[in-house]
Amino acid sequence: MSRVGKKPITIPSGVEVTIDGNTVTVKGPKGTLTRQIHPDMTVKKEDNVIKVERPSDDRFHRALHGTTRSIIANMVEGVSNGFSKTLELVGVGYRAQKKGKAVVLNVGYSHPVEVPEPEGIELEVPSATQIIVKGIDKEKVGAVAANIRAIREPEPYKGKGIKYSDERIRRKEGKTGK
Repeated sequence: MSRVGKKPITIPSGVEVTIDGNTVTVKGPKGTLTRQIHPDMTVKKEDNVIKVERPSDDRFHRALHGTTRSIIANMVEGVSNGFSKTLELVGVGYRAQKKGKAVVLNVGYSHPVEVPEPEGIELEVPSATQIIVKGIDKEKVGAVAANIRAIREPEPYKGKGIKYSDERIRRKEGKTGK
């Protein structure tokens, strides 16, 4: 039995979960999320607890069981609290600034790079070297943060680039290092 999959999801107050066949809709104070789940998985709501069940001990169903439970738990967490990722710009002259509904990055290219704010995601620039990606969909927040980081990934010699705030960059010695 999957340890993650059999864990029940408690629904916090102010969050409403609707299960219609294999469509799960979660409404909360921050917004609404809808997701189609695999038809083999069974999602049951009893009182204010959601349980995910699988039809067999087949390897595919075991993998799907934990994944489905995590997705639904992230939906419940997202509409109640939301998710955020913090990115840092490291390097001389590297900076970010908010311009309307977009963030303009100066990261060592011959031109500034403009990143538009996707629907359902909020980009904040509290300082010139910090970007905060916020939203209710964990998958989308992670994808947008990864796309911004991919504009200029941190390099291992000086550590220049865009990195996550909790990321540790493995450093290398230069040519003269022995």
